[in-house]
Amino acid sequence: MCSVLLLFCVDEPCIAQPGSPHGRCAIKPRSAGDFYDGPHKAPAPTSTLIRTMNRQLISSGSIFEEQIGYSRAVAQGPFVFVSGTTGFNYETMTIEEGVAAQAEQCLKNIDQALRKAGASLEDTVRVTYVLPNGEDFELCWPVLKKYLGSVRPAAMMISAKLLDPRMKIEIEVTAMKQST
Repeated sequence: MCSVLLLFCVDEPCIAQPGSPHGRCAIKPRSAGDFYDGPHKAPAPTSTLIRTMNRQLISSGSIFEEQIGYSRAVAQGPFVFVSGTTGFNYETMTIEEGVAAQAEQCLKNIDQALRKAGASLEDTVRVTYVLPNGEDFELCWPVLKKYLGSVRPAAMMISAKLLDPRMKIEIEVTAMKQST
């Protein structure tokens, strides 16, 4: 027997129960082994809360943000989503040659964006590293440990081509601001 534990649903179509009526789920925490097959309606306080959270768009001043049409980071509620960030120094639009130096500049750029959103690298919960040459990743480890070693976010490394051949690493993070 398959059981589903519904913890929350925020105005999304109900897909938790195969064959359930189209509509919205209600928040119905259940014990293991129970499943929910009642009326499907989202409670007003949850959906209202989600819709009224302010969305803050953060720019680093990079020409890429304007040319491509994206934000360096988007803060909504307690979360800050930082776009893939390369090792360019956005003030001078220069980039160092070495992958470790680029990794350090990436993290400095990310920390600046997080601080504009009221967060910092210490709030990082998820990080994704993209390198054109996966063998270069180990060269970045000392830098990554310096900035994120005490935070230890969930992480993933992907080897994929980047937009500009000078780019040797791109880093994307998700942070959750701490309650004060």
